[in-house]
Amino acid sequence: MTANNRKLIGRIGFYLGLALFLVVTLFPFFVMLMTSFKSPREAISLHPTIFPQEWTLQHYIDIFNPTIFPFLTYFKNSLVVSLTSSAIAVFIGILGAYALSKLRFKGRMTINASFYAVYMFSGILLVVPLFKIITALGIYDTELALIITMVTQTLPTAVFMLKSYFDTIPDEIEEAAMMDGLNRLQIIFYITVPLAISGLVSVFVYCFMVAWNDYLFASIFLSSSANFTLPVGLSTLFSTPDYVWGRMMAASLVTALPVVVMYALSERFIKSGLTAGGVKG
Repeated sequence: MTANNRKLIGRIGFYLGLALFLVVTLFPFFVMLMTSFKSPREAISLHPTIFPQEWTLQHYIDIFNPTIFPFLTYFKNSLVVSLTSSAIAVFIGILGAYALSKLRFKGRMTINASFYAVYMFSGILLVVPLFKIITALGIYDTELALIITMVTQTLPTAVFMLKSYFDTIPDEIEEAAMMDGLNRLQIIFYITVPLAISGLVSVFVYCFMVAWNDYLFASIFLSSSANFTLPVGLSTLFSTPDYVWGRMMAASLVTALPVVVMYALSERFIKSGLTAGGVKG
């Protein structure tokens, strides 16, 4: 067998494996999509079908009906919590990552190593101490409680990721900026941040995804339905006596849509950011 034939067979095997992986991964989402267009009777039929026999958009209309599912209220709450916590985590992460990357001070390596230890513990371990802090501050059942919680969850990873991006920026650029009279804060926001914009976007998207998809802390720190985020709101929809599968699938797909759109819009930045974060300049 020639080298070209082996190369061709290897390429065919790779694409077949990739196609199989995509089918296995995307098939559940395809079933969700098709179920969202089925009537309630057809969705629970003893003889299931892949494609709906009678297509309907009623489930999508229902989830935007406030008397059935206050989607827009939950969407607003999730958006406020996700955007605010992500912006705060990225802003604080910029300052912390810059200090660990560019400044030299006693204990820097110890602090840097401590971020690896964060991954050893599950988020459930923080529930009790965070609950005590939040109730003591009097912000239980508020969006602020969830924002603080999401910042504590994403900040260590934000600092760790941003430090990798800042490490790729040559020190000579900052030295030249200092000779031009810029101070540290000016260097951060005029030099470092623009050069690491791809890394900032990827970190922001990561923080947004964590906050948007959070169920554990939202279900514990929120008790009023008016303050529920989408994951908690979806759980109430799944707990209704009338199990309308099409409606639940439609709500789940629409809930996942903002993250998909955000990732699609920022894909170019995320790819370049991941590459830059893995190479020292």
